[in-house]
Amino acid sequence: MFLSDRVTRVADVDRFYADHREGVFRYLRRIVGESDTARDLTQEVFLRVSRAGLPEATDMGRRAWVFRIARNLALNHVRDDRRRPIANGLPDRATPGTQELGAALRHAIDALPELERDLFLLREIVGLRYDEMASACDVSVETVRSRLHHARVALRAALGASLDVRAQRGVRCTTAGPGSTRDR
Repeated sequence: MFLSDRVTRVADVDRFYADHREGVFRYLRRIVGESDTARDLTQEVFLRVSRAGLPEATDMGRRAWVFRIARNLALNHVRDDRRRPIANGLPDRATPGTQELGAALRHAIDALPELERDLFLLREIVGLRYDEMASACDVSVETVRSRLHHARVALRAALGASLDVRAQRGVRCTTAGPGSTRDR
């Protein structure tokens, strides 16, 4: 390999890192629940990217590829973490409504089957398209649609009581993306 090829490769990886670092971090933070661990896993993702080099693919293909790496690392971390004893207790005091809703949402997302949780987070946190999610999770686009639908139905059911409480307090919850005014 010529020096100029190596410099170009490093520049491509650096640009790729700058473009995708934040999305990978947000996705991993949601999966593992801790910013420090998510930062470590994000570094591991891009360390693997720099070692392997970017694949000859479209931007969409590369984006799906990096989230496949992130997903696999997150699944391994979660699996390893489950083998360790848990030292968390329940909070001693009541939390404000928004914190209660946030906790309910985190609990509901964590209760989803692994693939549904990952697809939901890849869509809602990272903003991947269905074909990118299919590639990242190694499933068909039809499976993405179906599992994402099941995840949303399960989340609505799990959060029903929390959303009813929020509505009673005058908080407006929407079902569509940012900027939507349609009520739940």
